[in-house]
Amino acid sequence: MVLVESRLAVIPDFPTPGILFRDLTPVFADGPAFHALAEAITEPFAGRFEHLGGVEARGFLLAGAASVLCGAGVLPVRKAGKLPRAVLSEEYALEYGTAALEVHEGELPPGSRVLIVDDVLATGGTVGAAARLVERAGWVVAGISVAIELEGLGGREALDRASGGAYEVRSLLQY
Repeated sequence: MVLVESRLAVIPDFPTPGILFRDLTPVFADGPAFHALAEAITEPFAGRFEHLGGVEARGFLLAGAASVLCGAGVLPVRKAGKLPRAVLSEEYALEYGTAALEVHEGELPPGSRVLIVDDVLATGGTVGAAARLVERAGWVVAGISVAIELEGLGGREALDRASGGAYEVRSLLQY
């Protein structure tokens, strides 16, 4: 993970003063670093999933790259209103209001094992909503894997409380 971490851009006071933003886009732009990230995101769950649930938007990049390396399919977990067929929807809390994620109904066979991937685990709201969607669709959450975990925001703990500790959560880098 040294290669990945060396490519991160750290931007102070973005998007608001006091925030230290860790930007993965330089990792995505560097072929060897992106390859290492895509491998590392799935390696702890090898053999335990058939699909990667990529959470919009950077989770799409991770899921797409990792799927090519491991031969898994990609389940797009989209923001509300972006999918053309019948959907299941799951709301989650934002700092000021709510948002929703959606998946196509029946996109995967019942019981399909889905590894949820995203760029950052902060408060757990987004990946928690993705996990609930997977379960409501009749699929199995094989785990949750993220590139960066912001430990001080309690996302892992929120996921544990919501699931009764049912989800294995892995993060490559912790801050």
